[in-house]
Amino acid sequence: MIDDLRRSPNALAPHYSRFRVAERLLLTGHSHQAWPDVALDGQVEAFTDAAEAVDAKWERAFAKAERVRGGFRRLLDDPTADLALDANTHALVVRFLSALDLRARPRLVTTDGEFHSVRRQLARLAEEGVEVVRVPAEPADTLAERLAAATDARTSAVLVSAVLFETSRIVPGLAGLAESCAAAGVELLIDAYHALGVLPFSAPRSAWVTGGGYKYLQLGEGNCFLRLPAHAAGLRPVITGWFAEFAALADESTPDRVVYAPGGDRFAGSTYDPTSHYRAARVFDFFDEQKLTPDLLREISQHQTGLLADAFDALNAPDDLITRDRTTPRTAFAGFLALRSPHAGRLRQALAHRGVSTDSRGDHLRLGPAPYLSDDQLEAAIATLGETLS
Repeated sequence: MIDDLRRSPNALAPHYSRFRVAERLLLTGHSHQAWPDVALDGQVEAFTDAAEAVDAKWERAFAKAERVRGGFRRLLDDPTADLALDANTHALVVRFLSALDLRARPRLVTTDGEFHSVRRQLARLAEEGVEVVRVPAEPADTLAERLAAATDARTSAVLVSAVLFETSRIVPGLAGLAESCAAAGVELLIDAYHALGVLPFSAPRSAWVTGGGYKYLQLGEGNCFLRLPAHAAGLRPVITGWFAEFAALADESTPDRVVYAPGGDRFAGSTYDPTSHYRAARVFDFFDEQKLTPDLLREISQHQTGLLADAFDALNAPDDLITRDRTTPRTAFAGFLALRSPHAGRLRQALAHRGVSTDSRGDHLRLGPAPYLSDDQLEAAIATLGETLS
């Protein structure tokens, strides 16, 4: 199948006609991949159910939410996972943080390479007196060990990404980190956003895992999850929405304490727009129909990022202008090619002016391919980069 995806036009491209992926050089696949056309069918179905059932639509909407959980469970290699859903990972991470006993253990350990939803929130908590320790993300090969070494008896949680969002570097050793955290009574939260949909992923059962479908999974906005470990059953998040007691609303008694639903609903929020779940359910079905398994997606990604890297090297650009990590094995990277340049922001703007969509984070220009792009398109994008550099 991968040969069909390398050709021009790519065999998947006709399924993305509304995003015109065959006509555009969309190298933002690590940030916002195109949606397959069936995603629109899901959105129409959501409107139709609302129009037909009005307030009774929620039974249908909850069924869609469960299908979305099923899709994430398959990607997590955890068929019985307890999952809380929400529109974004920030809402879920905040509930996670609110369940920690920060009075007794007022210390959080993280890295200086976390995405902004965690970086900003922890920075604000630090302003209010929570001790936040930021371990340098590089070198990634030793990050897990250094995080474990930074924990102590005052540590409530460690928060780390499975793949670093600036560089695409896979963080090894998370299983060992999970063992260290469990032994010390420290919670471990793994951000899997840049892992799911681009490489096979399985997290230790003792760890919390968050992520979503806005990037590689093509689910669009509003589709994020928090996987709970088994010991989460006794936790009571302070930040809590009324959906977390949805199953108990029929009980007319007045409990002495705030009650929580079992399983992932313990970390549920409140009323949400179910359209995102209708769309996601259709896209998950599409991935199944096209046999876009984690193993195949990894094979596609490795081919595409390798092609981009080789084409970039052939430009022979001066390292002080733009370069990449050539010392780390390519298998240690996930779904995009990170190029380092002091002019990353200007290059992104110049490429956009020439019809190539990319993005930049600090001094990294990020090139994110996607399964629906052909080899010719990737080579054309690098050729445009060469013209821009010159």
